[in-house]
Amino acid sequence: MSILTRLAEATLLATCMALSAAQASTLTIATTWGPNAEVPDPRAGYNGWLSNQSGVTETLMGIDYDLNLYPRVAESIEQAAPTTWRVTLKEGLKYHDGTAVTAQTVADAIHAISEEGNSGHNARIAKLLDLAGISTDGDQVLVFETNSPNAAFPWSLSEPGIAVLGAASDDYPINATGPYIFREATPQQLYRAEANADYRLGAPGLSEVRVVVAADPATAALSFEAGEVDMVINYPEADFERIQSTGAQGFSAPTARLYFYTMNTASGPMANPLIRRAVSLAIDREGIVEAALSGVGGVPAGSIYPAGKGWAADIPANYDPKQAESLLAEAGAVKEGGSWILDGEPLEIDIVTYSKRAALPPTAELTQAFLQAIGVASNVRVGEYGASNDAIANGDADMFLQAWVTTPQGDPGGVLEGLLKSDGGSNSGKYSNAELDTLLEQGRTVFEHEERRVIYNKAQEIIAAEAALIPVFHVSQVMVGSAGVSGYAVHPTETYWITHETTLAE
Repeated sequence: MSILTRLAEATLLATCMALSAAQASTLTIATTWGPNAEVPDPRAGYNGWLSNQSGVTETLMGIDYDLNLYPRVAESIEQAAPTTWRVTLKEGLKYHDGTAVTAQTVADAIHAISEEGNSGHNARIAKLLDLAGISTDGDQVLVFETNSPNAAFPWSLSEPGIAVLGAASDDYPINATGPYIFREATPQQLYRAEANADYRLGAPGLSEVRVVVAADPATAALSFEAGEVDMVINYPEADFERIQSTGAQGFSAPTARLYFYTMNTASGPMANPLIRRAVSLAIDREGIVEAALSGVGGVPAGSIYPAGKGWAADIPANYDPKQAESLLAEAGAVKEGGSWILDGEPLEIDIVTYSKRAALPPTAELTQAFLQAIGVASNVRVGEYGASNDAIANGDADMFLQAWVTTPQGDPGGVLEGLLKSDGGSNSGKYSNAELDTLLEQGRTVFEHEERRVIYNKAQEIIAAEAALIPVFHVSQVMVGSAGVSGYAVHPTETYWITHETTLAE
């Protein structure tokens, strides 16, 4: 065990010990992700996920457990013109400080997302919204103007970073509308919220919610067994069956999260689509699900979206080592002494990933073994997410194993645009395909659902044919809670944890 890991465990233990005097209705949750500031603005980065998950912030629209869109803080939404949307707010809403929620305060909060230098600036979300302007029609109606027709716009308003926020103050630095009120954060250690007794849907079932940060899933699991935390997000799959035998509750349900490889398509061996396809065919996804997930909560992935979630294309997760070798030969590689040579040099693939999710490192190592089985050498490096992403972007690695929710707002377009559109903000592999770009643009401008399904099916077919990214498996989120936790269920977008109905009994 490294010194950094021991220090992280000691920090988590100290935090949990400080909570020991808390009353039974304090729910303590361990996760590997945490706040990045003492007041993490929900609009910046991915801060909104944590504030939404912990019940502090809410959005105009929401996604239910069947991935359907519904009005949340909004009362309704209507399209008044191809680029105009009118959102009517629920009446009588109050921020945590008791002031009224008005169309102008909501507009002010959303304006900040596009303002460089503002604490709420978020280029990713600004691109998602693509706003030409926001105005109000009285106190209850917001009028959004987009730069171009955008079929995904109503779904975008469920993005946790587009939080409904009022003016901040010392007492209410995150002045939101949810069942819990933000009280404090310690960067990468603690996020704490207290019950909002005046919540419009009823008094919350907990007095306090605390999210503590663990170094990795194994550390969080140890804290749970020691009774230091009440829930663990993303519990290690390999230990899921055993921990339930101790009387703990296991929560598991399919989500839209995909484990996949981003490829460096700008340089190195993965710039050749034949080699990318060969690597994809060399991966035994069934074997990875069984080994890395212990047979719990995962299905092999051929398409970007999971089956049963509305957008999945019929693309099989093929495993064919012989065909993989044929493609390597077609790409110009020669097998000598059991190993492949390309352009006079041994074919070697550098794989990077991170450890915040327990299944990532073993999945990378199993991929290495499957490549070795067909004579392709590879290296695996496990580091931080940012460093791994930079390695791909800088051409210092060939494959980056990561895990994303592919429909975080219920709509299929945003993630594909970010990852694979030529100008995508998360396109670290520098993939570019004009036909795919056109399809993704059409997906936003076509409003009829079945037409959009055809568009996104074609997009997935291009991605599969070029192995623009390599899907490995769709995962069920695996979580563990103490026996007294109730009013919780795994959400398919993973952006919802705590509601006013969540309780903890002794």
